[in-house]
Amino acid sequence: MLTEAEIVRRAFDDAAALFAKVAATNVETIVRAATVIRTALTGGRKVLVFGNGGSAADAQHFAGELVGRFGAHVERPAWPVIALVSDAAVTSAVANDFGFKAVFARQIEAFGSAGDIAVALTTSGVSANVNEGLRWALDRSLVTIALTGRDGGESGRLADVHVNVPEQSPQRVQEAHQVILHVICELVERS
Repeated sequence: MLTEAEIVRRAFDDAAALFAKVAATNVETIVRAATVIRTALTGGRKVLVFGNGGSAADAQHFAGELVGRFGAHVERPAWPVIALVSDAAVTSAVANDFGFKAVFARQIEAFGSAGDIAVALTTSGVSANVNEGLRWALDRSLVTIALTGRDGGESGRLADVHVNVPEQSPQRVQEAHQVILHVICELVERS
């Protein structure tokens, strides 16, 4: 049995190894995701971001960074980035009336337009509501970006831009997603 200190060290070692692996395999894809988002935002388009559980919290955090600002000394206009998980009344009404599978798709129908960006966050790539949201986004000519874990699942296959964190552990995937989202914010603000 591992000691508590060994558990702590292992968590940091595992995260560091995963970050190095993601950096070695995803740099171009992360830059592409940032470029797609920057081009859309500077062109007057919106970004709709969504996910479940910890990924929902990451969606809110990402929206906050881009509506507010990421860099401490960057002055720029606010950008229209909407976390589709933030409105409990909408989410619960849609889930009640249409089923939980529709909670993101229905909001993409309401808020998304051709040329907007749909950013899906999922540690598994198999969440039915995330994949339904991606399908609706594609049907409405939004550009789709998926940050996934494991092998990317259906979410990765549905995305125009797929950033995969090849890891089974949801917590390690979320940690990598947070770094990726912060890097995307930094790159987007360079405009």
